[in-house]
Amino acid sequence: MPEGLDVALAEQEAEREAGKPHLRRALGQRDLVLLFVVAVLNLNTVPPVAAGGPVTVWLWLLALLLFFWPQGLAVIELSDRYPHEGGVYLWTKEIFGNFHGFMSGWCYWTNNIFYIPTLLLYVVGISVFIGGPHLQALGTDKLFVSITAVLLLVVMTGINILGLGVGKWVNNLGGIGSVITAVALVGLAIAVSHAQGSSLHASDFRISGMNFHLVSSFGVVCFALVGLELASVMGDEIREPRRTIPGAVVWGGVISGALYVGATIAVLLALPSKDIGAVQGIIEAVTHMSNAISIGWLVPPVALLLTLAIAGTTSAWLAGSARIPFVAGLDNYLPAGLGKLHPRFATPYVALMVQGLVSCAVLAMSFMGSTVEEGYKVLLLLAVVLQLIPYLYIFLALIRLAARPDFVRARYSRPTLWAAGISGLIVTAIGVVLAFVPPEGGEPAGRFELKMVGGTLFFLLMAAFFFFVYSRRPSAVRRVPGTATVQS
Repeated sequence: MPEGLDVALAEQEAEREAGKPHLRRALGQRDLVLLFVVAVLNLNTVPPVAAGGPVTVWLWLLALLLFFWPQGLAVIELSDRYPHEGGVYLWTKEIFGNFHGFMSGWCYWTNNIFYIPTLLLYVVGISVFIGGPHLQALGTDKLFVSITAVLLLVVMTGINILGLGVGKWVNNLGGIGSVITAVALVGLAIAVSHAQGSSLHASDFRISGMNFHLVSSFGVVCFALVGLELASVMGDEIREPRRTIPGAVVWGGVISGALYVGATIAVLLALPSKDIGAVQGIIEAVTHMSNAISIGWLVPPVALLLTLAIAGTTSAWLAGSARIPFVAGLDNYLPAGLGKLHPRFATPYVALMVQGLVSCAVLAMSFMGSTVEEGYKVLLLLAVVLQLIPYLYIFLALIRLAARPDFVRARYSRPTLWAAGISGLIVTAIGVVLAFVPPEGGEPAGRFELKMVGGTLFFLLMAAFFFFVYSRRPSAVRRVPGTATVQS
């Protein structure tokens, strides 16, 4: 652990004994399984992928084998070696040094500044189906969507300021909603296929030629499968992390992977790939299949469940990613105020509020010259690039650990770490590159690439600026509670 943070931890433990605010261990294994499900099983990513047609099922299977499995192994290994608050930020910093740790944590945080707005757009786009057909047109109204999304962001931020003891129930409800929605979607597809026959055939899954728009979906597939590291970002808020994290990773991963493949096939059974909307594709598939077997009444309840599911996902990522600037503030690489805890609720309220404000700004900018659908796609792919950069570090960390002459086994053997590190690194690098390929039906190529390259460079240069400015300040141990732990 970095020396400055080590000293801060010792002082904060003393403050805990004195009754001052401190992070509380509020998450048990059941909470972690549901957290992993709600973080990984983001059904809003299924429609943009399924729009590529039945062959996208192979992308899921490829990513599950070569990216998701190495990710789960990496999370178990690294969280066992470095179990404290900060996750990817702490892991990278311990293995590659301060600058790389900061860059990894910064990309992880700023990715969520883009990703959280995509979730909010999705929540609003789906929620209008709860009120029936006469409200559905509001889902494409930019003014309605933007105002409602901002209000939801304020509510989510407020819930998480109250603490994980409260926020985890939103996450848990979202995890349950995700599973029920995915199962309902698959069940509807089976019922329709039984009643009317299947619209998919084995030949539809055959790969023929190279489709660059389809290939670009691979980055989204990898992005959809991230999230197993989220709990480790809150390492000091988990009860017995070394014991609970491995089992939760396995269960959360198996459930999420199976339901992703099932949901994709179900959407493809319901709608032609060219008719799958990026924002409302899931609920459109539910509507189509429900009407086909005369149970249209099912749409509003499923829309409600899906709304709760994505709201839970939003809450989980908002809570998890805010811990990165919180720890960086403690570690003297961002303004010290980000490392403050709320005096009553013991939560990183400054980091949460800053994240909410910046996400509001990104949400507003995403609509400049774009429709709701175009804005959603650009935000999603910017999030893909920034999210996958920390994964390059994670898999390089496995390789670095395996290459050490004094290697000491924690969870896995040296050959296993080599295999997982190399596989994950190659697939992640491919995913980053392919995210810059314009998606089919999106903005014109020139404008899309300008937003993608410009957005990525802006946030990377901003990270370098903050690091070099703040790293030159005289280090000082601040007497604000941070990553100290206590059993609640």
